Amino acid sequence: MTIFQNRNLPLLAVVLGICVKLLFLLTHHIQEDAFITWRVAQNLLDYGVIGFNGETKISASTTHLYVFVSFIFNLIFGKAYFIIPILVFNTILFSLGSWLLAKLILKDFWHQAIFIFLFGILPPSIKISVLGMEYGILFFLEMALLYFGFQKEKKWALIILPILILFTRIDTVIFLGIVFLIDVFWTKKIRWNYIFGGILGLAATIAFNWFYFGEIVNNTIVAKKLRYDSNFTASQNWDYFRLNFSNFWSMVKLPGDFNPLFFVIAFFEILCFIYLIRQKKSRNYFLCILFVFAWTKQIIFMSQKSLFDWYYWVPQILLFVPVLVFVIEQKTRRNWWLASLIMFYIVPMLAFQTVHSIATGNGEWNYRRSIGLFLNHFEKDKNQWILLEPAGYVPYFSGLKTIDEVGLVDQKIQQEIKKDKKNYWINTVKNRQPKYLLSYENLFDGVNGEFYRKNYRLLKEFRIKDHLKSENKILEKIYRLKPSGTDYNLYIKK
Repeated sequence: MTIFQNRNLPLLAVVLGICVKLLFLLTHHIQEDAFITWRVAQNLLDYGVIGFNGETKISASTTHLYVFVSFIFNLIFGKAYFIIPILVFNTILFSLGSWLLAKLILKDFWHQAIFIFLFGILPPSIKISVLGMEYGILFFLEMALLYFGFQKEKKWALIILPILILFTRIDTVIFLGIVFLIDVFWTKKIRWNYIFGGILGLAATIAFNWFYFGEIVNNTIVAKKLRYDSNFTASQNWDYFRLNFSNFWSMVKLPGDFNPLFFVIAFFEILCFIYLIRQKKSRNYFLCILFVFAWTKQIIFMSQKSLFDWYYWVPQILLFVPVLVFVIEQKTRRNWWLASLIMFYIVPMLAFQTVHSIATGNGEWNYRRSIGLFLNHFEKDKNQWILLEPAGYVPYFSGLKTIDEVGLVDQKIQQEIKKDKKNYWINTVKNRQPKYLLSYENLFDGVNGEFYRKNYRLLKEFRIKDHLKSENKILEKIYRLKPSGTDYNLYIKK
């Protein structure tokens, strides 16, 4: 029996998928919020405190487990060299998670290998793997729970994995709850070990938040709710949902509010799901868990106006699972189906993600990071404060203490939002007098222009147009085709 005819095939697909995704490290496309988590980890390293600004405790990151993992990587590799190792680690974990998923829904080793590779090069899979967020770890833990806890019925998995999952993100109660409901409906019994694991997970997470931070839920959740909350009518809520859902459900965001690609893909996903569950196979149990969870999470987060791309990565790829399985298992004209899927969907999606990552990497790593590096060189006193938004690249690379507009990394600004949401920015500047202001706007021309002109001077202008050039003509065309970044004005206190 050769290597191409045995159980090694899926693992070979895992390795091949990892190699393809690691090429995206060359684009330097890293999610802004990853740098918040990494700075929290480094704050723990420097001050022994989970925070963002020195010895002040704050749950500035949405994920506790990933903070500790990032802390370990910083400890082992050092602050200057840990990023590539942790991105490789995330990629490996996601790929192992996809291998476990393939084992749950496919029996043939060739089928598993094809699934793992194609699944791994879809845009959400690439983003989960190499953009630095916690979803690589989370996806692995969730698939490990399904495989070891519900397929292999290991009691340890039903207890330990829910704890780790909830400690990664508290909103995973949605996933754990859907798994519980479908399991009870399917098996007509209650797995008490699983309930015990869920209770322990919730208790551990809430207790950690309460005894360490003095709060029930992470500060990031409270801050976003406070900053973005609006009193919408039922009609306005429906319009908000209608105008946004197709772009966040789809793997590709298109200009405008209407995304026709979503309707085509969603329709095909539903058809494939119905076709597969009509086959009366044991894997239907897992297909239902994945499909119901993906739809439920999308609806909940969209209804709460959570318009952050990374919330939808895992649901996007899970909804596409039935399509891959349907095509891979075709008994007649399989090669035609597979070739059509690869040619008309997988390759275009991979090409889109490549262009997107190159452009976004330029706009964030080459451009936004340069603002942080400039400040790091210009300001030697790292106890000085800067007010800005967002709190990722610039604070991380500048090393300055930070007040962000949303209040993710600084709770004091939340009090200003509560008192006077319309004028909280200018009130924060007057009350706290940060040395630096980084704004999208020309502050001297606004309503409070006189105050800013009297107390601040323009230090430097940062313009995205200055970063749309490259000696490589292909890269320059991509930069100009899809410019990524925002113009900034940097002000310093007189």
